[in-house]
Order: sequence, then C-alpha cells, then structure tokens
Amino acid sequence: MASHQEKKQLDKRAKKGETVVPGGSGGRSFEAQQHLAEGAEEGIRARKKQLGTKGYQKMGR
Repeated sequence: MASHQEKKQLDKRAKKGETVVPGGSGGRSFEAQQHLAEGAEEGIRARKKQLGTKGYQKMGR
C-alpha cells in the first residue's frame, strides 16, 4: 500500500495525464485510475467466466 506522500505524488503525476496504475489509463487522478483498473479486471474475469478458458484464449488470437 502506498503511503500518504506516495499517493500525493502519484496523484500529481496522474493529473498531468500520466498513467500511474496499470490498466488505469484515462483516469484524471490516482484514485480514478485505481477504480478503472479494478473495473477492467472485473470485466476480464466476467468475460473469461462466460467463454470458459479455451474460448477466452481463442478470443485473444
């Protein structure tokens, strides 16, 4: 977990348009990028569950 100081620095960088959380591109703050990344992970898990592992792998080709 990032300390308060680290969060402030990451938030500053995010406000300048930098992606500071993998999968959080487009977020205008550190917190927004965290939420975007969490949502993306949930979407990936849901799609994999719907298609099954083999279908999910085939989709990636």
